[in-house]
Amino acid sequence: MTSIWQKDSKLPSFPQQKGKQKTGVLIIGGGITGILTAYFLKQNHVDCMLVEKGKLCNGTTAGTTAKITVQHGLLYHRLLKNDGIEFAQKYLQANQHAFASYEALCQTIDCDFVYQDNYVYAMDSRKKLEQELVALQKIGCSAAFCAHLPLPFPTAGAVMFPHQAQFHPLKFLAAIAEGLPIYENTFVKQLQGNTAITDTAEITADQVIVATHFPFWNRHGSYFLKLYQHRSYVLALEHAQNVNGMYVDASKTGLSFRNEKSYLLLGGGGHRTGKTGGNWTALRHFVKQYYPQAKECCAWAAQDCMSLDAVPYIGQYSSRTVKLYTATGFNKWGMTGAMLSAQLLCDLVQGKKNDFSDAFSPSRGILKPQLFVNGFETIKNFLSFSGKRCPHLGCALKWNPTEHSWDCACHGSRFDESGKLLNNPANGDCNF
Repeated sequence: MTSIWQKDSKLPSFPQQKGKQKTGVLIIGGGITGILTAYFLKQNHVDCMLVEKGKLCNGTTAGTTAKITVQHGLLYHRLLKNDGIEFAQKYLQANQHAFASYEALCQTIDCDFVYQDNYVYAMDSRKKLEQELVALQKIGCSAAFCAHLPLPFPTAGAVMFPHQAQFHPLKFLAAIAEGLPIYENTFVKQLQGNTAITDTAEITADQVIVATHFPFWNRHGSYFLKLYQHRSYVLALEHAQNVNGMYVDASKTGLSFRNEKSYLLLGGGGHRTGKTGGNWTALRHFVKQYYPQAKECCAWAAQDCMSLDAVPYIGQYSSRTVKLYTATGFNKWGMTGAMLSAQLLCDLVQGKKNDFSDAFSPSRGILKPQLFVNGFETIKNFLSFSGKRCPHLGCALKWNPTEHSWDCACHGSRFDESGKLLNNPANGDCNF
C-alpha cells in the first residue's frame, strides 16, 4: 500500500538518537508538521531536535492528496454561525498566511507546485452552497458559485476558490528536511516531565512539541474525548480524466478528485476508523462505472484526526502543562494545518505573540455535539467483548478485512495481524 508520492521520491535518511541528550526544543513526530516546525525553529536559530519512531513521513503525510487550500469544505458558514465573524476571519487569515508560506518556499523547491482552482461541490442541496457564499462575503473572502462541473455525474453545483494549489509533498519535505537535526528510529515511549524516554536514548528538553498526529500522552488534554479518527482511500488512475482543478464533496463520505501529471487521484470511501465503509471497493465500483478504460496504478489509505468543532488544536498541550505543546485535529486539511501549526508553535516556544493562538488553543471549550458521539463510541467499544484490546485505553479491537488490520473505533489506533502498531495514539505494540 504505497502512495504515488512514495513511489517517485526519496527522502534523506537520518541516524538513530542514542544516550543522554539535551536540547532546547524537542519535536516528537516526523510528519509534515514536525519537519516544518523544525525548519522554522532553525530559521530562527532555536536549538531543537526532531525524533521519529520510524522513517520520516511514513504515516498520514504520505497518504495525503496534497491540496493546498484555505477552502476546507463548507466550513465558513458553520464558523460564522457558531463562533462569530471575528473567529471566522481569524481562521481564514491563518490559513491564508499558511498558503502564502507555501508559495514562498515552493519558488525555490522543485516539488511540482501548480496553481489550481479548488471546488467544494454538493450532490443534493444548492442551498448550503449559497449559505457558504453569503458567509464568505461577510468575512471578506472572494469565491464564486459554479453550476457546471467537469465531473462525470450531476451535482447541485460548487463553491469555487480561485488560485489555490497542489504539489508533491514528499519532494517538498525532502528539500526542507536536508540539514535539520532529525533522528529516525527513535520511538518515544513515555514522557517523564521534560525528559523523553526511548529504547536507546533519554532526551531532556526545555520545551517539548508533540507532533505525533494523535497526541499520545493521556494524562492531560483529554484528547481521547476531543478527537476521533477517520480513514479515507485513494486510487491513482491512468487513462481516466483531466478534471482541471481540485474537487471535494461537501460530505465527509463523498469523493475527491485532482490530477497529478498523467494520473487522476480519486479519493473517497471514508469512514470512522474501526467502522465499516466503502473503502477501495466503493472507489473501484465508481471507476468501473465512470472510467471503464482507466488503469489503477496505486492504491493507498490515510487516517485523519477530527476535532470536535472542525478547527485544529494547536498550542499548549493543556492549560496545566507549561512548555509542552501539540498540533492535531486537522480534519483532513493537513497541508495548511501543518504550516500554520509550525508557524504558531515556533512563535509560542520563543515567547512571541501570535494573533491566531487563541483561535486554535487546545484548551478552548469542548461542549460540542461531537463530544457526546465520541464518548458514546468509547463506552460502547470499551464494553464490547473482544479477545484483543487496544493498549491505549483498553477498548475492543475490530478486525478490518480490507486492510488486514486490527482497528480501534474509540480513538483510531491500528495494528497489523501480528500486533505491530500501525497508527497511534497507542504508544506500543499489542500482545496478541
